Amino acid sequence: MQAMRVMSALAQPTRLQVWRTLVDRLPDGMTAGDIAKAVDMSKNGMSPHFAILSAAGLLSAEKVGRMVIYRAETAQVEDLSAFLSDACERGRGTRAATEPE
Repeated sequence: MQAMRVMSALAQPTRLQVWRTLVDRLPDGMTAGDIAKAVDMSKNGMSPHFAILSAAGLLSAEKVGRMVIYRAETAQVEDLSAFLSDACERGRGTRAATEPE
């Protein structure tokens, strides 16, 4: 289930920080080096995080000349948010129907 991939990817503090940093930089994006500086990591240490975020549909990469620009993708989080919001609404309805008046 894609929702689980998204939640799993964002459950790790560095990946959440990377994604939030990239959301703040939309639509421009950032290079790997700039992201690494922003989250206080080595550039080489970013690759596994990029792979997991990409697999969850949370990150895209575009080659521009010799650089790769990374951008946050928000559609998967929007879908997850809608799913969770719907679940909460159903839960509220169930609680309201079973609570004594």
